Amino acid sequence: MVYAIVRAGGHQEKVSVGDIITVNRMKAKAGESVELDAVLLVDGETVTTDVDALSKVAVSAEVVNELRGPKIVIQKYKNKTGYKKRQGHRQDLTRLKITNIK
Repeated sequence: MVYAIVRAGGHQEKVSVGDIITVNRMKAKAGESVELDAVLLVDGETVTTDVDALSKVAVSAEVVNELRGPKIVIQKYKNKTGYKKRQGHRQDLTRLKITNIK
């Protein structure tokens, strides 16, 4: 089984052909194709970490859709001073489908 560890959206993900992954928002619209940088490639029993060999590896993915992550609630509180702060955050995400590793 061929899989690669790629750098996408600020994180490293282990992917193989047909996988659907969710990464931080990328500047690509739904249906477009993007290329991901390979950090490590595993082909059966051969593990490739050589920079020259990895520059020849191409991992292509198709953008499925754009979405937003779950709401994260941030609360700050200081005892006896009356300080309370509440804040929320939802991360912008992109869902990718891995189409090819060569």
